[in-house]
Amino acid sequence: MTSIEQGSVMTKIGIIGSKGRMGQAITAVISAAGADAAYILAGGADQGDDVAALTAISDVLIDFSSPMALEANLHAAIAAGKPIFIGTTGLEERHHYLIDDAAADIAILQTGNSSLGVNMLAALVQEAAERLSDDWDIEIMEMHHRHKVDAPSGTAMLLAAAAAKGRAIDLARNSERGRDGITGMRAPGAIGFASLRGGSVAGDHSVIFAGNGESIALSHRAEDRSIFANGAVKAALWLIGQDKGRYDMRGLLGI
Repeated sequence: MTSIEQGSVMTKIGIIGSKGRMGQAITAVISAAGADAAYILAGGADQGDDVAALTAISDVLIDFSSPMALEANLHAAIAAGKPIFIGTTGLEERHHYLIDDAAADIAILQTGNSSLGVNMLAALVQEAAERLSDDWDIEIMEMHHRHKVDAPSGTAMLLAAAAAKGRAIDLARNSERGRDGITGMRAPGAIGFASLRGGSVAGDHSVIFAGNGESIALSHRAEDRSIFANGAVKAALWLIGQDKGRYDMRGLLGI
């Protein structure tokens, strides 16, 4: 659990998945802030730990655990009446139904990426998709470190959702993944994905709008995992003051 002081009130943040890559990054950011900062590190929870006990003593939760743990984590947050920030990736459609249901009782911010820059990029992608005609093909390319287990990345899905919203289309019915062999022509209006894995890349994402005779590339490069940790902490603090409901990072950015 992490404690963050706002004025004279100490705000306590519980980190679920504190031993994972993002959990450790959040811990490092908080620890590096020092005594002069408005927050301090107090602990976290992982698989096998008592999440309910952590939730009971927290004012808000940050969840970077696993899709399998999401339902139990939501139940704990609802039971304690605590808001929760969800940064876990690899979520499926049923997980989003669970989040929607839980948002009727508590404030939830779910995002595929907690970087402020990435979420600004998503807003630009949505605007470009809306303004450019559908004869501009949309391709999303992402690269991550060799240890990442899900593909496409949560960020790629966030950007694809933004593009689909701009085009007013259903992403599930208009996406192309895993092209291999003789696949035939590209489906008109589809959003394509390419996932690369290797090395220690924190996260590179590009959204390419390919027209006839010209193309536009909107990109973001993560140079350090701390950008995600910083964004998650800011989002968790912002979430405390919100009414029950489902939110995303754009609410934090005011866009």
